[in-house]
Amino acid sequence: MEISMFLEPVPVNCFDDTSYQGKNTLGNTFDIYRDKDSFPELENVQLVLLGIKEDRGSTDNKGCSDGTDEVRQALYPLFNHWKDLKIADIGDIYPGKEISDTYYAVNQVLSELMKHHVVPIIIGGSQDMTYPMFQVHEALGKLVNITAIDPVFDLGNDETALNSSTYLSRIILHEPNFLFNFTNIGYQTYYVDNDSIELMKQLLFDVYRLGNIKSNIELSEPLIRNANIVSFDMRAIRAADAPGVRNASPNGFDGEEACRMTRYAGLNSKLSSIGFFEYNPHFDENNRTASLMAEMIWYFIEGFSNRQDDFPSLESSDFRHYNVQLADGKETILFLCHKITGRWWIDLSFMRADDPRYERHHFIPCSKEDYDQAMRDELPDKWWQFYQKLM
Repeated sequence: MEISMFLEPVPVNCFDDTSYQGKNTLGNTFDIYRDKDSFPELENVQLVLLGIKEDRGSTDNKGCSDGTDEVRQALYPLFNHWKDLKIADIGDIYPGKEISDTYYAVNQVLSELMKHHVVPIIIGGSQDMTYPMFQVHEALGKLVNITAIDPVFDLGNDETALNSSTYLSRIILHEPNFLFNFTNIGYQTYYVDNDSIELMKQLLFDVYRLGNIKSNIELSEPLIRNANIVSFDMRAIRAADAPGVRNASPNGFDGEEACRMTRYAGLNSKLSSIGFFEYNPHFDENNRTASLMAEMIWYFIEGFSNRQDDFPSLESSDFRHYNVQLADGKETILFLCHKITGRWWIDLSFMRADDPRYERHHFIPCSKEDYDQAMRDELPDKWWQFYQKLM
């Protein structure tokens, strides 16, 4: 399919800034869709930047469709340190006649990129665009893990409507159901009712309060490593660092923590797409939020450039094996630690079944803290949670 039919070239105003010069800036090294006759050739491209100028699905942040140019203007002057990466900017998806037309365009573009094994970095628009990011996987017949960095759960009250406040409900209720796990990083308890928290626990989803992650940002790494899709709501970042969102919160992650999490996402070798949503330039101050988003994207690329496929297999000799027998004698937990990357996994391959959908879900990313917990004779929540999912 010729996906250029769904895309418009990068606006010329994104190239107006003469403050960046030199052949090694991203603006000079990206293969950029500048006009209708110069759509980038996707062969050998590993990453693409994709803008979505759509906000009809936003419930309280109209104008978030207008920020793609500001992000590009902040991103292009940054320097490229990855000679071996081929990156393209394929322009923007503009709103269709109906919002369903935009969802269709996003689905078609992402499907084609996936066929070429290209990872899209999506900027602009409201967070309901996570839904077509999810739909793309349906044709593959594989179960999907989604990680959202978000101060709320986006379950909404109307399960039939699809918008930025209900997209997760639509994903959960989608038939056929191919969502294996959902992880929320950074929810803020005063924005979430107890019933929603209880529902997340009943669904065996991972939900982590803002304070728990901020106390040790490295705890987010295995949560992000388990994702096929990462959806980053810019409202998860405190207003002091990212004011460019309607109703920005005084609390949230700081800029450095946001960059570390996007670097973790880049390192994730099974990640198929990442989206940065809800940025609204009409509320930004001195382009502070656009600049932070540009740096987050830079760190994602930095992580991507350092990817090492350390996903376990039964035949691999690249792991140290640690068997932990709990005192009650009922459970033995097998941990794996990669000899080079030092990343940890829980091995549930003893539950391996013939269903190919579960092929990559028997090894669960974890942290050394999970191993230490088992050594204290405590059953890690992560082990029990995924054991129940695979039963």
